[in-house]
Amino acid sequence: MIEETAIQMIRDALYVVLLIATPLLLVGMALGLVISLIQSVTSIQDQTLTFVPKIISLLVVVVLLLPWILTVLGEFAVEMMKLF
Repeated sequence: MIEETAIQMIRDALYVVLLIATPLLLVGMALGLVISLIQSVTSIQDQTLTFVPKIISLLVVVVLLLPWILTVLGEFAVEMMKLF
């Protein structure tokens, strides 16, 4: 019984991590692709050109998704407490 509960908790935790990280990773990947295309077309190879827009865009996405992230984490916490 304890092993099944532990496995379920780990499975749920990994699912929540993937659920929260997916939008952030998709935005970072899409923006990286766009910036790489722009760099290829314009022959600008400045390294800071890739990092600054990614950091700013990820901060904006985190701020916009913060209510949803907190809701998901809150529901996860409640479900974990029910298992005890």
